[in-house]
Amino acid sequence: MSAPSSVLSDGTILRLVEQGRIAIEPWDPAMVQPASVDLRLGNTFRVFHNHRTAAIDLAAPPQNLTEQITIGDDEPFVIHPGEFCLGRTLEWVELPDDVVARIEGKSSLGRLGLIVHATAGFVDPGWKGTLTLEITNLTRVPIKLWAAKPIAQLSFMTLDAPALRPYGHPELGSHYHGQVEATESRYEGGPGAPAPDGSAGTV
Repeated sequence: MSAPSSVLSDGTILRLVEQGRIAIEPWDPAMVQPASVDLRLGNTFRVFHNHRTAAIDLAAPPQNLTEQITIGDDEPFVIHPGEFCLGRTLEWVELPDDVVARIEGKSSLGRLGLIVHATAGFVDPGWKGTLTLEITNLTRVPIKLWAAKPIAQLSFMTLDAPALRPYGHPELGSHYHGQVEATESRYEGGPGAPAPDGSAGTV
């Protein structure tokens, strides 16, 4: 019988990164928490243009609904009350075929009304890329976001066995493999379409 999966501790995370089994770039050991790693905000965002479509129809998802925005090191990105946008982590993450991860918001930011993921919190084994953040401002006041500031945390869990088809496998059609920037949805929801890719770093 296979051993049950477990959440990795700080010592195990440090060891796997040192061994090259988990890659996080840029790497700063000071970002490691007791059972997670803090991730920082990247400098690109995708904002939605609501005037381009009357509705989002999942049977025929609209294309080119977002525009990429890049901010400078000394320039904030302002997300207004009730707004939703896509961001990305500064860090590039790579996982082996027997480790999965979950991206979660930081409690201190959640208490300020900032949510960093809606559904794409799961990072598949074999993932390579930056992680897309689904950012929402739940408050009634604008929030300024700054690149390179801590925005989320990533925890890791071991699988009971290596995945037979890790993320990026040719049979999976992994839409977001190797993504560098925040990537708008590539949902395929037409009749007979394959199940949408809902893994991490993804939207």
